[in-house]
Amino acid sequence: MKKFLQYLGCAGLAGLAILSCNKENYGDAPRDWDGTTEYFASADDNGFSTYYTPAIGRVGDPMPFYDTKAGEFKVLYLQEFENNATYNFHPFWGVATTDGARYTSLGEVLPYGASIDVQDAALGTGCCVYNEAESLYYIYYTGHNGRCTNREVILRATSPDFKTWTKDVLWAIKGDDFGYSTNDFRDPQVFKADDGLWHMVIASNLKFADFKSSDLKNWEHVGSFNMIWDRMCECPDIFKMGDWWYCVYSEAYKVSWSRKVKYMMADSFDGLKACFADPGSHWPADGHEGVLDSRGFYAGKTASNGTDRYIWGWCPFRTGATIHDRNINVGAGDGNEPNWSGALVCHKIIQHENGTLTLGKVPAMASKYNVAKTVRIMASEGATPDGTGGTLSGDGAYILYNRLGNCNHISMTVKTAGNTDKFGISLVRGSNSTKYYTMVVNPEEGGAKRKINFVQEGSEGKGFIEAIDGYIFARPSDNTYHIDIYTDNSVVVLYINDVCAYTNRIYGIRKNCWSINNYGGSITISDLRVSEY
Repeated sequence: MKKFLQYLGCAGLAGLAILSCNKENYGDAPRDWDGTTEYFASADDNGFSTYYTPAIGRVGDPMPFYDTKAGEFKVLYLQEFENNATYNFHPFWGVATTDGARYTSLGEVLPYGASIDVQDAALGTGCCVYNEAESLYYIYYTGHNGRCTNREVILRATSPDFKTWTKDVLWAIKGDDFGYSTNDFRDPQVFKADDGLWHMVIASNLKFADFKSSDLKNWEHVGSFNMIWDRMCECPDIFKMGDWWYCVYSEAYKVSWSRKVKYMMADSFDGLKACFADPGSHWPADGHEGVLDSRGFYAGKTASNGTDRYIWGWCPFRTGATIHDRNINVGAGDGNEPNWSGALVCHKIIQHENGTLTLGKVPAMASKYNVAKTVRIMASEGATPDGTGGTLSGDGAYILYNRLGNCNHISMTVKTAGNTDKFGISLVRGSNSTKYYTMVVNPEEGGAKRKINFVQEGSEGKGFIEAIDGYIFARPSDNTYHIDIYTDNSVVVLYINDVCAYTNRIYGIRKNCWSINNYGGSITISDLRVSEY
């Protein structure tokens, strides 16, 4: 009870601090939100709804699965606190959702070990499955403890009701028993393969270990397959969708530009393993080597309800986010390693006719963001307005729109006049801003391709921000871009034509104006709408 009261006191103080920070007028006279365009130093709310963030702490590696017994997705994740203990950290917490847009917190699901000496003093990424034959849930997870002989081993726990969990203290898979690393042996993923057996794939020292089982209890090592080049790949997720097998994985920290969620594909599980022997000749035929998003989305893993498959990952926070300093928007992804943990982001997996994958908007988002907002043009240059849209011509042309709310859905159609015309969408842009942030749809390869770049514009802007750009995708044959942007406080996700998804963290979006810009040639904007949640 004492610990609970201490927690309640801290949470209450934190809540008061947040309310103080988010006070819209900061003690000034009431602001004219509708008629002004100057920059406003806004702060995030405490806890996010759409891109879920707990009120205290942040979301680490998600572990989603579809609970057939409950008829809902459950997304376990590593709970990250501002100040983790030295050896005991990352208990499994969880949320439940039926649609990927609305979440119910499950609180703590699986605690870390009871002391600093046990193998699971800290927990690492794993997975959950439900075995209907036993009416039993299994969590396979990483036990992490640098004080032990093996820093990482695979452990498990079971539950009949997803509430009370029993750790199997007599069972473990140790990497060195099978020729793998004692330090890097983590992120087990369990699934059924072509042979009808359960398989468990584990990430370790530039290889994925493969084990099989008929009963989820006894496991046999059946070999390994390579990772990508010389890079450690984390959080493997293997599944079959239609006629194709896929391995979604996250490339880890060797080089900044490669630290993204990617996938490989084949027509069988064995074929999928063979792809990794020579990845350069087996990239998916999607034109971007299987990359699914930007560096603003990491540790993605998927789950399906039998109809739709979704992927959950986390969008990193940026250091310094508690202060009103717009430079923090270039503090991660500008060549430095992004921070670990953040907000839970969900996309829908889109499978194309040739089997390749892209990420698209979650259908339930449109019905959630259902409060229409009046859109007004506040200023423009080089523009011929037409309703809320119009035509922008020449380099530097723009239309500045009225302030956004806390959680926004911006949709529009942009048509370029030529193959090399360039445009962008700016956020946190005030009429007096010396810095603002733009997602630029940039021509690549002579105009045949496009890529989203992140740019800090303005008289004091840094320009292009390296390592938070998107991936190459084909220019629409008719030069028409159907764009959806969803924001929840500082998390922003942009979708184009079901072929491009781009996730980023941009502080200060709420209560600030935004713009559409042209950088040469001309563009026409139509069907522009803004709605809120």
